[in-house]
Amino acid sequence: MTSAPALPTRISDRIAARIAAGDLMAGDRLPSETELAVQFDCSRATVREALKRLAARNLIRTRRGATGGAFVADLTYDAAVAQHVATSTLLLSMNAVDFETAARARFALERACADLVAEARAAPDLTAMEDAVTRLAAPCSDEDFCAADTAFHRAYVDAAHNPVLSYQLAGAVEAMLPLMNMVTYADRDRAAILDLYARLSGAVRDRDAERIRDTLSALESTMLDLFARRDARTRAAR
Repeated sequence: MTSAPALPTRISDRIAARIAAGDLMAGDRLPSETELAVQFDCSRATVREALKRLAARNLIRTRRGATGGAFVADLTYDAAVAQHVATSTLLLSMNAVDFETAARARFALERACADLVAEARAAPDLTAMEDAVTRLAAPCSDEDFCAADTAFHRAYVDAAHNPVLSYQLAGAVEAMLPLMNMVTYADRDRAAILDLYARLSGAVRDRDAERIRDTLSALESTMLDLFARRDARTRAAR
């Protein structure tokens, strides 16, 4: 069972979620360390650590002096993506969205990329996907397998060369996929997944959008079947 994130991480994620929701806008001043400590029922040292994490993600900037404090930063694209991933991770880790709903949404979004991927993919995109498959095929830990799995799907999405889709899918791929793998890894058949990924890479290489969609649907069915098996086992153990 995975332990809960450290308190500074939970606080930084909560503040990041407020920024993502528009409750805090660029230039807004955050409450003082003392106020945040009261709000989150923790020490000022914990708040400072949380603010450091937000600053590392380029979500806030600090200013010294009488008019100083922590302010919401003007978001760059990369920072917006990181914030989107953090918010999606928070929603899933809090069970705000159930597994099947998240899985179906993720694969629907990936299938929506098929036509653009088939049209726009370039040689570096194929290389990134094939490199991920090579890593998946090599003997590796579950953690390394999941990392390569995420890299594969991110390469597929980025092959559409559409920054709006890449942003929208960042939460689905970089937040949902690791958590989905964590739930289903015990029942996973790596050889079967590798076969599907090889088929998907081939469809992208051949610019075959229909085959891309069909393969993603097969992957979705596999993922949902793995979850159903795990859920049935959990129910039986009760």
